[in-house]
Amino acid sequence: MASENTFFRIKPPVLREKIDKPDDFILIDVLTNDHFNKRHLPGAKNACVFEVVFLDNVAEIVSSKDQEIVLYGSSPKSLDALTAAEKLTRAGYQNVNVLEGGMTAWNASGFGFEGEDPDMMFEDETSYSLEDKTYVLDIDQSVIEWTGRNPNTRHHGTIQLSEGDIVMRDGQISGKIEIDMKSIKNINLEGDPLQPVLVSHLMSDDFFFVDLFPKATFTLTSAKPIENATSSEPNFQVQGIFELRGVKKETAFLATANMSPEGELKIEAHFDIDRTEWHVIYGSTRFFEHLGMHLVYDLISIQLYLVAR
Repeated sequence: MASENTFFRIKPPVLREKIDKPDDFILIDVLTNDHFNKRHLPGAKNACVFEVVFLDNVAEIVSSKDQEIVLYGSSPKSLDALTAAEKLTRAGYQNVNVLEGGMTAWNASGFGFEGEDPDMMFEDETSYSLEDKTYVLDIDQSVIEWTGRNPNTRHHGTIQLSEGDIVMRDGQISGKIEIDMKSIKNINLEGDPLQPVLVSHLMSDDFFFVDLFPKATFTLTSAKPIENATSSEPNFQVQGIFELRGVKKETAFLATANMSPEGELKIEAHFDIDRTEWHVIYGSTRFFEHLGMHLVYDLISIQLYLVAR
């Protein structure tokens, strides 16, 4: 990471003077193109720091690496402009400046914006906001991915959900989802004659006994927001009753829940379960001896992806 003294910081009034002169410099907004089109500083050009072609885009805007550049991002707590400055100084740009406090400081100084909606106030995307509603699970977009392992390999696949709803009330999540155990699929053996053998094995009484227990359920008993969590990290502590193969067990895991711009509730979680707690004991050395090639590790990795409308 470049040291901070390889670029300079300027305050909003100084930038305002440079814009009014006008001074011979390039003002670059480092946020997304959509954000830039709606609201940006006067005379700014756009090169999104989050794009892999950021340096290429800057090169199209700036004619010489000696030319003065002023970068700005969204606010004091976002590292967008500082990250852009570090990238440019590492790439050999000699006269890089960063607007202190970004658009937030510019606005607080009483200076205006340009764009399609210059007065628009953008939501803080680092936090999450969930509406109080009852959401019905979209079973076509929702899926459970699983991974099982033994000493020699690992197998992974999917299981579909058959129905479910999620209820938001006062920041709390409750609800119930139903899992179609007959939908077990394997992915890694696609095209291998062993694939249907493995799937039949998983559906048999050795594992999930699907003929007798065709459904599994997860009933949410508690989903508490994690204090100070942001939208890109786990923001809920989830607890519930997971019923599998006729056995009910309390299960807890962390989940990340967010609302999409289209009003969909999206929840992602990944965690391990000990299958033997649900009497799925095939290949477990806690219950059998001399397993040889039939040894199977106890933990199953679960990745849960839910979309509800």
